[in-house]
Amino acid sequence: MIATLETAATEFVDAKGTRLAYRRIGHRHERKLVLLQHFTGTIDDWDPAVVNALAEVSEVFVLDNAGVGASGGTTPDNVDDMADYAEGFITALGLGEVDLLGFSLGGFLAQVMAARRNVAIRRMVIAGSAPMGGEEHLLKVVAEAFAENASDVRLPLFFTPSDRSQAAGKAFIERALVRTHDRDPARGEQVSDPQAKAIIDWCARPNPGHQSLKALKTPTLIVHGSDDTMFPSDNAYAMFKNIPDATLLCSFASSLGAFFLSPLTRRSCVKLMHKAGDRAFRRRLAYSYTRVGYRISVCSSGAASV
Repeated sequence: MIATLETAATEFVDAKGTRLAYRRIGHRHERKLVLLQHFTGTIDDWDPAVVNALAEVSEVFVLDNAGVGASGGTTPDNVDDMADYAEGFITALGLGEVDLLGFSLGGFLAQVMAARRNVAIRRMVIAGSAPMGGEEHLLKVVAEAFAENASDVRLPLFFTPSDRSQAAGKAFIERALVRTHDRDPARGEQVSDPQAKAIIDWCARPNPGHQSLKALKTPTLIVHGSDDTMFPSDNAYAMFKNIPDATLLCSFASSLGAFFLSPLTRRSCVKLMHKAGDRAFRRRLAYSYTRVGYRISVCSSGAASV
């Protein structure tokens, strides 16, 4: 039986002196994909529809970083130390060359790892994130989301107020709650406080001329929602303009959870990750969205330019 996010056993590996929890999804595959999670998120906060679709083309490793979920240790309060643990995880499992998908805070880690090249990275996806020195409104947006008293705080955090977006959000939450056994524990302020500091410090770091982005050699897919309030879409455009080999998929009238919106969005992210330089594919993708009533922008720069 093929392991899915809902059914895979939680495993553990010692990395950098810390016991890290992870799940391995899909068949054994030469392509290895490591998922790096958002602010306060655990393995169980990923969308099973996204993870299981990715497992059709890669062997997927879903990680709890140090101090998060079922992992041991203490949550670092800076991005560099979090990236150290992610690199240690890849090395401890002997994964060799990997792809990365970094969502929100996880996208910060992916950028650091691609810049340092301590582990071999083939391609990466940066979703709902920001570059070093980028714009963030974390504390304001989180406070406003909790003030709405929604049935799940992710509804106002990840999705816009439109009926269509909220329906997609409720469907995502239903999928994320399907697993009822061996779920990751929440750690509350032990995770949220240091991770908030890491996010705020990352975006406050001077990065003149986006030099950190221009130095990246890894082909990158950037996925962003046009109405993201935590990390506004100017961040995505800055990454697209400055990473030498980048493709940008911007979903209009969507927020932080842009790649949770529809099966077409999710599967297009999977395909585009492996076809970033294929101009004919980008034209077919844009046409497909037009036909079903979605508005997106798909652009490429550098080595993948049109």
